[in-house]
Amino acid sequence: MFMFKKILFALTILPLAGLAQTNSKLWYKKPAKVWTDALPVGNGRLGAMVFGGVGEELIQLNEGTLWTGGPVRKNVNPDAYANLLLAREALFKDEDYSKANEYAKKMQGYYSESYFPLGDLLMSQNFKSSEPTAYYRDLNIKDAITTTRFTIDGVEFTRQIISSAPDQVIVIRLTANKAGQLNLKLKTKNPLKYTNTVISGSEIAMRGKTPSHLEPSYIRTNSPMAPDDTTGCRGMRYELRLKALNTGGSVKSDTSGVTIANASEVMIFLSAATSFNGFDKCPDSQGKDEKKLAAQYLNSAIKKNWQTLFNAHRADFQKYFNRVSFSLPTPANNANAVLPTDERLIGYTEGAKDPSLEILYYQYGRYLLISSSRPGGVPANLQGIWNKEVRPPWSANYTTNINAQMNYWPSEVTNLSEMHLPFIQFIKNTAVTGKDIARDFYRARGWAVHHNSDIWALANPVGDLGKGDPMWANWTMGSPWLSQHLWWHYEFTKDKKFLRETAYPLMKGAAEFCIDFLVEDKNGRLVTAPSVSPENAFIDDEGKRGTVSIATTMDMQIIWDLFTNLIEASKELNEDKVFRELITAKRSKLFPLQIGKKGNLQEWYKDWEDVDPKHRHVSHLFGLYPGRQIAPISTPEFAQASQKTLELRGDDGTGWSLAWKINFWARLLDGNHAYKMIRTILRPTGQAGTNYANGGGSYANLFDAHPPFQIDGNFGSIAGMTEMMLQSHLGELHLLPALPDEWAEGSITGLKGRGNFTIDLNWKNKQLSKATIVSNAGGVCKIRTSSPVKVNGIAAKSQRDGAYFISAFPTQKGKKYIISI
Repeated sequence: MFMFKKILFALTILPLAGLAQTNSKLWYKKPAKVWTDALPVGNGRLGAMVFGGVGEELIQLNEGTLWTGGPVRKNVNPDAYANLLLAREALFKDEDYSKANEYAKKMQGYYSESYFPLGDLLMSQNFKSSEPTAYYRDLNIKDAITTTRFTIDGVEFTRQIISSAPDQVIVIRLTANKAGQLNLKLKTKNPLKYTNTVISGSEIAMRGKTPSHLEPSYIRTNSPMAPDDTTGCRGMRYELRLKALNTGGSVKSDTSGVTIANASEVMIFLSAATSFNGFDKCPDSQGKDEKKLAAQYLNSAIKKNWQTLFNAHRADFQKYFNRVSFSLPTPANNANAVLPTDERLIGYTEGAKDPSLEILYYQYGRYLLISSSRPGGVPANLQGIWNKEVRPPWSANYTTNINAQMNYWPSEVTNLSEMHLPFIQFIKNTAVTGKDIARDFYRARGWAVHHNSDIWALANPVGDLGKGDPMWANWTMGSPWLSQHLWWHYEFTKDKKFLRETAYPLMKGAAEFCIDFLVEDKNGRLVTAPSVSPENAFIDDEGKRGTVSIATTMDMQIIWDLFTNLIEASKELNEDKVFRELITAKRSKLFPLQIGKKGNLQEWYKDWEDVDPKHRHVSHLFGLYPGRQIAPISTPEFAQASQKTLELRGDDGTGWSLAWKINFWARLLDGNHAYKMIRTILRPTGQAGTNYANGGGSYANLFDAHPPFQIDGNFGSIAGMTEMMLQSHLGELHLLPALPDEWAEGSITGLKGRGNFTIDLNWKNKQLSKATIVSNAGGVCKIRTSSPVKVNGIAAKSQRDGAYFISAFPTQKGKKYIISI
């Protein structure tokens, strides 16, 4: 027997592949060549990217809490407040935007830390000959399992891989349809220094530690890793355990790995843990016992057989995944739908109608959220939990000027409210660290968060004390935008205990910061200063490039949103009337929305031109989405200006930018344009690095291509697809607000609307045919439809509102209401 290095793949595939459910499986007839061809599994904490190799299999591993660094440093820039005052003087007295920019730089702190790869599992499998046939690999997103299958010399080999949340292990099952055919070597490695330890004859452990600090990938340096700080935190420890259980044959281990010979079936268990013990604990001196934790997970799981492990894993996953079912008629002759996913993407981009691919993409986004964000864990980062790089793009951190929030746009509406909880805990953590930043940098109450954060809840402006560009580093609106998610969670759950004890105090703290940060302009209007529109630049009155000004539109919209949500929260709780009156008065003085000379919504304090008219950020449309200040129904003139802004910006952009535009066009009630953006984000994108000019799309494994990979585009897209079918931000359930012509008929079940309503929708000819609404909290339900409706067979009292009908009816908790035309 021998291990072969080069394998030729026959063109034949398993007959089963063409018959697989086209909206629940990603499948391929060749192994992954690159990371973005590989298939992801995850349990919210343990992630794996499965390449599906034959003689050489690579499974890249992650553990969600494995980060560099330690708790944030205190008082990182004692001169920040003095420079704030100087920046304001430059802005208001001199209108010197360049000088204000220089003072803003002097307000910066340190960069965030980085998410770190756990390592790789390498599997070398020995065969008698060198030519496999019937190669097939897939990811079944309904069962959350990957399968690789191929035949060599008449023997069919199968690998199945799950990342189990109930058992907190990754399990790999290897089988062959003939006895004694499994011969393989397993070894683990990490990009940095590590040690391998033999635990038993069938088990090894890989141990290591992350750096105490790692510079972001966009910083050019010959020494990106800081040496261990012997006086403080010295990095996070981790342990990866691997154990193989064989049926037949033999198994042995040494420091080079685990070797299995002549087995008929093999179960490989991967367990991992880190010393992370919370955002405010040193992972070295105050860390958890990672060895004990990894051993506990492993020793519990190995007592169970494959079927028991898989059944528990599938049941746990499906209790979330199965809440939503989406259906669109698929043409009987849809040849594109039976192609492998990579080929299917190409055909779709070339014009094939493939509604089942759109359903697959939608449910894949839900799969990824369940797999990367679980209650009790840390939130999904810029790459979910999947990362192979020591210095990942943008540190795979929490970018709070949109990307971290976008990860959670679909959490409530697609019935995954529990997956929102890690992000809410992260917000609570940043409120702790952000309190120091508000006080030290701004002499303000409440809490402040800026452009970047990490597992340690970093809140200061990043930039390494003046090296960063203020147009991203000095953005100040993190706490009010994060607070929007607190209000959303209440709106969708109606959990008054959560509102009273968690959401309201945090929202109020963010509002106190805003109140203290706001200043009056010469006309007595409240403005932010200094202010930036994230990552964009303007040309001022003198023709100079600028980034720092006052009262950018996004700032004012975010504060309006926070104040409005807080006013409603105070009324819900029937308390804090004095503060409610204060912020009501403050809201009335906020610098208002402006329409520019081109008919667009103005982005800046003045009607300046953009340095980059096609910029990927469209920050000044925050009030359209995810906010609610702008809507065609309530503010038609600003909605029209928002549409003009989108027309000027164009339909191209990075992956997450395309996703945001799906939501914008849905909120503008233009389903056909929103659908156009769906087709754009599903265009195949190669390994284009960070060349934004090439535009975003999707990789072969349907990961969002910024490029490079950012998971926010996946999550933002499915939020937008949901907005096309259901909207509830204006205090009513707007049923089928933005259906495209291509979705003229279909159904979706299990969506959530504000007020804690669960909604099923059926439609034909782009018109509602039937809806079912379950009231999970009671209260009045108000629905907006294009035609008058009946509720439980009785004609609803409807009020005509332009092209729509508004029907309101009282509901009882737990009762189902049938809506018919």
